[in-house]
Amino acid sequence: MAKAAKNAISPTREENFPEWYQQVVKAADLAENSEVRGCMVIKPWGYGLWERIQSQLDRWFKDTGHKNAYFPMLIPVSYLEKEAEHVEGFATECAVVTHHRLELKDGKMVPAGELGEPYVIRPTSETIIGAAFARWVQSHRDLPLLINQWANVMRWEMRPRLFLRTAEFLWQEGHTAHETSEEAMEETHKMHEVYERFLTDHLAVPVIAGEKSEAERFPGALNTFTVEAMVQDRKAIQAGTSHFLGQNFSKAAGIEFEGREGKRELAWTTSWGVSTRLIGTLLMAHSDDDGMIMPPRVAPTQVVILPVIPKPEFADAVTEACEKLAAELRSQTFHGEAVEVEIDKRDLGGGVKNWEWIKKGVPVRIEIGPRDLEKGSVAVARRDRSPKDKQFLPTEEAVSSITETLQSIQDELLARATAFRDEHIEEFTDMEAFRAFFTPKNAQQPEIHGGFALVHWGGDAEDEAALQQELKVTIRCIPKDANLRGEAGTCLYTGKPAEGRVIFAKSY
Repeated sequence: MAKAAKNAISPTREENFPEWYQQVVKAADLAENSEVRGCMVIKPWGYGLWERIQSQLDRWFKDTGHKNAYFPMLIPVSYLEKEAEHVEGFATECAVVTHHRLELKDGKMVPAGELGEPYVIRPTSETIIGAAFARWVQSHRDLPLLINQWANVMRWEMRPRLFLRTAEFLWQEGHTAHETSEEAMEETHKMHEVYERFLTDHLAVPVIAGEKSEAERFPGALNTFTVEAMVQDRKAIQAGTSHFLGQNFSKAAGIEFEGREGKRELAWTTSWGVSTRLIGTLLMAHSDDDGMIMPPRVAPTQVVILPVIPKPEFADAVTEACEKLAAELRSQTFHGEAVEVEIDKRDLGGGVKNWEWIKKGVPVRIEIGPRDLEKGSVAVARRDRSPKDKQFLPTEEAVSSITETLQSIQDELLARATAFRDEHIEEFTDMEAFRAFFTPKNAQQPEIHGGFALVHWGGDAEDEAALQQELKVTIRCIPKDANLRGEAGTCLYTGKPAEGRVIFAKSY
């Protein structure tokens, strides 16, 4: 176990970041690749994390007036054909159902019963939800219509990576319809802010909120707003988006209503979503070379109690003490909910169990053995500190301080991630320096370089495409923060006037 303490995950982040990520997912027992190419099996620990994220976000959605519904996963191709710009953006990623049964021929099952119209497995649901909205909305009195769906989607991914890019993934997609453009834009900004606060306050991931450039906008949207996170290889992850769709989808789907003056009007619509990519984001933002680190607010288990039983005669007393401690800890609350506690009673060596929970990232580990019973104390270890760092506290203090300890870990993770991000944001006025920023310094580790580049930009979509081709960078967002956006200036790339600065980065 001493060897594991030096390097529980191999390779390390510095040695090979992409492989390190895969090994952390495996060591934390979050998920695994399935027999279906590009799809994953989310294991209980990973799904428990998703359930925590889901339940907390769902509460926020309902607090802002939204209601959950569910829509079919099969979308008629004719629905997509009504919105040309939208379908073009997803066309290469669509999985298509063309037959409705299988028949046995020559010992093999082959598709039979060709459908009159093919179906697409939903890559997103604007078109089929739009069809429902067209039935539901008849008058301005039916608006606003505020709907959210928790579902799975499929986008045929050629280069899958667990929790970041998989062919099938879980998400929520909000869809709303409004009487005026002002109300729809207010909704778009409101949900954008919900994502910004959730990532910061619950996942301890600092994000830069802003608007997407025209080239990066959601297909069919008039405006797309994003929250961009920097992870430890200094790349960006688009962690959540909120779209102002204008009347584009209303025209295609026929979402019309009788206005206040008796005239037929088109609704103004929005959509917004986050996915299981949030798990990949927090993993890449917080984890270390010992495994995953879970922010306490979303950890499925916030405290694990590890009984230390050197001899059978101590088993009953230690087990009883663990049960009593677990009950006392569960009586404490953290952000309005009972502290989540688990006792690891498996018949395994203490060192093995300890390292399993370290790799899983549980925020607090508490050990109880015969000596601790004699002293009335317990050994408390925090996941945001060294595995060797333990505090021996009186049992009563360990219980009474647990909320404070969990909040301290939450705050520390956010502070670390914020400091890391801010350290790797640089402003550029020279094109050669900009190129150097995104050019690998170490051929052995080409993934780790650069960060977020803050530059004045007055180019168009073609200029952005040229930079993407040359340096594999894109405009991640036009920052909402006035301090980041800055004053007007001269475009770094074209020399044209620029209204303000944008953030360029390499991304997942």
